[in-house]
Amino acid sequence: MRRAVLLATALAFATPVLAADPARDLTRKALPQLMEHYRDFHANPELSLHEVKTAAKLAEAARKAGYEVTEEVGGTGVVAILRNGPGPVLLIRADMDGLPVIEQTGLPFASKVRATTDEGLETGVMHACGHDTHMASWIGTLWNMAATRSQWKGTLVMIAQPAEERGMGAAAMLKDGLFTRFPKPQFALAFHDSALQPAGQIGITSGYALANVDSVDLVVRGVGGHGAYPHTTKDPIVLAARIVGALQTLVSREIDPTASAVVTVGSIQGGSKHNIIGSEVTMLLTVRSFSPEMRKFLLDGIARIARGEAIAAGMPEDKMPVMTVKDEFTPSVFNTPPLAARMQALWTSRFGKDAVGPTPAVMGGEDFSRYYLADPSIQSLIFWVGGVPQAKWEAAKSSGESLPSLHSAFWA
Repeated sequence: MRRAVLLATALAFATPVLAADPARDLTRKALPQLMEHYRDFHANPELSLHEVKTAAKLAEAARKAGYEVTEEVGGTGVVAILRNGPGPVLLIRADMDGLPVIEQTGLPFASKVRATTDEGLETGVMHACGHDTHMASWIGTLWNMAATRSQWKGTLVMIAQPAEERGMGAAAMLKDGLFTRFPKPQFALAFHDSALQPAGQIGITSGYALANVDSVDLVVRGVGGHGAYPHTTKDPIVLAARIVGALQTLVSREIDPTASAVVTVGSIQGGSKHNIIGSEVTMLLTVRSFSPEMRKFLLDGIARIARGEAIAAGMPEDKMPVMTVKDEFTPSVFNTPPLAARMQALWTSRFGKDAVGPTPAVMGGEDFSRYYLADPSIQSLIFWVGGVPQAKWEAAKSSGESLPSLHSAFWA
């Protein structure tokens, strides 16, 4: 189903009328090979910015299918182009990187890969977010589009993108000339497998679909000393606790309840021993929003609240909290409404109304957003395809059992 969706979509852009729908037959024939690709990708993941072998496999598949292939775009990115006369230019993206997760699925093709992160941490590596599925579908689409050239016109730009999980790959490919060295698309498409929908279901969101993602480091400073003499100190742990509590009101009391925003304190690091009051605490936050205005409001609010609590605690100016918004920012995804409506109508006609429906926006992030932001004249859509086998979905509904989520060590 996932592979048939992409093929049907690509064909719909490339020609106004199809005498027949070849997607299902072609996908059915290709499925055994595509499953081999999926298992290979799943068993051999690579971390963000290190997708060297993965990229080589995708480039080889595209060359064998007759595409013009350029490697090392934005690092390990691959661009594969199929020109087929005058017509629209369609970009289809798959992401390549795995996650620093130790797999626990028990599958015969489970990843046993170990690697060292850029931060020096040795870890297992796993495709815990479906990029193995995305890449197998990418290969199926480029095969089948090449096989049906007599039925469509236009230019297909297939890109394999690095470092989606770190929010860096799309920006790197654009900086390396994705829209200047290669045909610039009129339409851009990607999909993501969903742990919240059963296989065979397609979810579409019109407008904002995924969130701005900011990582914020907040260093709360104080004056350390002996735990038995707290009156001689300025305890940064107590101040950090006050800041955590106050931050909860930023969303619950300062933002319209119908709006969407998240401020999560994911880590607090401070102190060294039972009887020592330390001199600083580091807080790590994730901040999620949709619009640029909401993003600014949240970031400004965090700085304001942290400073206000420090002043209330009697901290001098040179001990005010230090806030750093990390460079690895992922902007929100905006699905252009005309394209979302067009695709919903297409997929409903191809797969039936019970298989297609609207999906609410989520607070996860995706750097696919950058292709639209680079040129808002490009119509852009990322959509969801159910990734939970029907039998597991029905069993979980009956039993109330929780199913693995994306980024889980049990997701495959």
